[in-house]
Amino acid sequence: VSQSRYHGSGMAISEKLLKLLCCPARRSDLKEMSDALVCTNKDCRRQYRLEADVPIMLIDESTVLSPEDHQVALS
Repeated sequence: VSQSRYHGSGMAISEKLLKLLCCPARRSDLKEMSDALVCTNKDCRRQYRLEADVPIMLIDESTVLSPEDHQVALS
């Protein structure tokens, strides 16, 4: 996994919107990465991609990170 994937950009979505959103699978907080939102729940580890700065919050469209990649994403 590319390290650059986990370095945050200049907030592609607004901080206000990020505070309103939660993981649809676990209702956990999300953390923004450069091209995705990542569920902060260590058991869930779902990543939701951003398309043109719009989060795709569909569980079926998400990917599950490995425990190692999830830890890197949240650090």
